[in-house]
Amino acid sequence: MVFWILIAVMTGVAALSVLVPLSRTKRSPLSSAANADEGVYREQLEAIDSELKRGLIEPEAAEAARTEVARRLLAAHEKNTGKTEAGAQGARLRLAQVLALLALPVMALGIYMALGSPDQPDQPLTARLNAPAEEQSVDVLVARVERHLSENPEDGQGWAIIAPVYLTIGQPEASARAYANAIRLLGAQADWLTDMGEAMTMANQGLVSAEAREAFQRAVTMEPSAVKPRFFLAIALGQEGDKDAAIKAWENLLKGADESAAWVGVARQHLAKLQGTNPLIAALGGPSSQDIAAAEEMNADDRQAMISGMVSGLAERLGSEGGTPEEWNRLIRAYMVLGEKQKAESALESAQAAYADKPEQLSLIKDAASQLGLSGS
Repeated sequence: MVFWILIAVMTGVAALSVLVPLSRTKRSPLSSAANADEGVYREQLEAIDSELKRGLIEPEAAEAARTEVARRLLAAHEKNTGKTEAGAQGARLRLAQVLALLALPVMALGIYMALGSPDQPDQPLTARLNAPAEEQSVDVLVARVERHLSENPEDGQGWAIIAPVYLTIGQPEASARAYANAIRLLGAQADWLTDMGEAMTMANQGLVSAEAREAFQRAVTMEPSAVKPRFFLAIALGQEGDKDAAIKAWENLLKGADESAAWVGVARQHLAKLQGTNPLIAALGGPSSQDIAAAEEMNADDRQAMISGMVSGLAERLGSEGGTPEEWNRLIRAYMVLGEKQKAESALESAQAAYADKPEQLSLIKDAASQLGLSGS
């Protein structure tokens, strides 16, 4: 309790040490210069009157000179008055700042004493780290593993455990390093190579680097039928501008694929983009290649009308007759491509309601929605 009171007092003293010098009023050298200018102009007016009386200047010239000097005198006076008022306003502002900053520590202390637990002793870091795992947050659990690895850097299994956790909490660089250590110590595994490549890609803002591509290729060598590394390799080919190879990679990946898989819709959209096909038609997935070719030959309005009709027809059929998880996923993808997120969310809710008692199919729908940035209930 005494500690927190001392903290509040020290905060107030620190604020005063900065604000007191600022609050002192200083005479501006510009203000003194303005006063000197006024004196010079007054002397010039007296000199003009004296020369007029002695006949050294014509009355018309004297009047013109007097007017000009008077104008300058007025301008100097207004300038000096404005700076004085600004100085007064600045002083009031500094006073308000002082009062505000003095009030903050007092208010903070009062709120803490009313709502906090000043008498509760702090729990040492060691005690928190050694508490049972089920009582700890993810950050504390990560800290425990990190402490263990700092003491046992050759524990490959420890690196393998923490690597996916790093990826989950948004630390892809750390995840990639952890996977690299696990592979170095325990040997390469296809899933570790794939996840390491994915972490590298995420850390590189979605671009598949040469190092990540090498990891994906090693994973495919170990498991030729693995989908995930082939998915990223197809993306890499498209990013490198090798259009034909990328199209072939996507077609091979989609050949015989389970249409209900969450990644299929994304893969079809990548393929459609490379082929110059309307991504919305590809998202629907149902039309034949002849229908797609015919749609591409239409003008923009006719094609849009055709697509809207297809989406509406699918939505009406699913609403009245129901459908497979893949058909619901097609409808949700189509709405997202159209930019109608609210309708996509509504379709997702309907799909979840239709498969509420079928966990396996419901999981397929939720996974596909997650790929599109939607979260199911």
